[in-house]
Amino acid sequence: MSEEMKPSRDIGRLIEIMAALRHPVTGCPWDLEQTFATIAPYTIEEAYEVADAIERGDMDALRGELGDLLFQSVYHARLAEETGAFAFGDVVEAITTKMIRRHPHVFGDAVATRGFWERSKAEERKARAAAAGEPVGLLDDVPVTLPGLARAVKLQKRAATVGFDWTDPETVLDKVREETAEIATEIVASPVDADRVEDEIGDLLFAVANLARHLEVDPDAALRRTNAKFERRFRHIERRLAEQGQPIATAGLEAMEALWIEAKGAERGALTAGLGEPAASRDDS
Repeated sequence: MSEEMKPSRDIGRLIEIMAALRHPVTGCPWDLEQTFATIAPYTIEEAYEVADAIERGDMDALRGELGDLLFQSVYHARLAEETGAFAFGDVVEAITTKMIRRHPHVFGDAVATRGFWERSKAEERKARAAAAGEPVGLLDDVPVTLPGLARAVKLQKRAATVGFDWTDPETVLDKVREETAEIATEIVASPVDADRVEDEIGDLLFAVANLARHLEVDPDAALRRTNAKFERRFRHIERRLAEQGQPIATAGLEAMEALWIEAKGAERGALTAGLGEPAASRDDS
């Protein structure tokens, strides 16, 4: 390894490494083939891996995953620099400018008031629209690539800023029941209209996301917790069947359901004994 390419705590070294990877003659063939579009999925994946490390409370993993995510920013900035659009320094300047502008109560003389952040973002959207000669839309710049539940919540929050919102969780729960009933109507139709069923399930998920928002619950986090709970209990079923010498494919639903209940009971017993919460779940439903 050459002297200039030894690891460093300096962000400049990471930028140098990225430039070397993209060098048209001596760079990495794989890196040279990449574009914004091909790298974007990795950027999203790295963000999820950061969230996973946080969820698991693994600080060593978090350190590494944050580095991977930072590298994604450097990667995109390098691609942009090669086209003459902007460089990494411009990215840093843009975010520092934004943070200073959005926190005048910290970096200026303003007094923090409720809703300032959203008002600041609205002013930025208005300025961008004016620069582009386009009308201002309240839902502008809500990324279409966000996970479905997260985007639903973001759209709902934007609409709520102008009063387009349910008044309380109970009315939202009524909407969830209404959407469930509409699905029930669709699935007993003959023939079943797959498009309408998909549409109604989408409405149900949107209503559930809205209910979670009103209850100040992150629906994606809630679903991740339930996924972890399902995985944990299903692994219990697999383990117990293996101990009995019973192939899972032929065990049957009744036997698997009994082991599922057994897993739930073991979790409740652990909580009662004060052994702590099973990873990623406090629910014993």
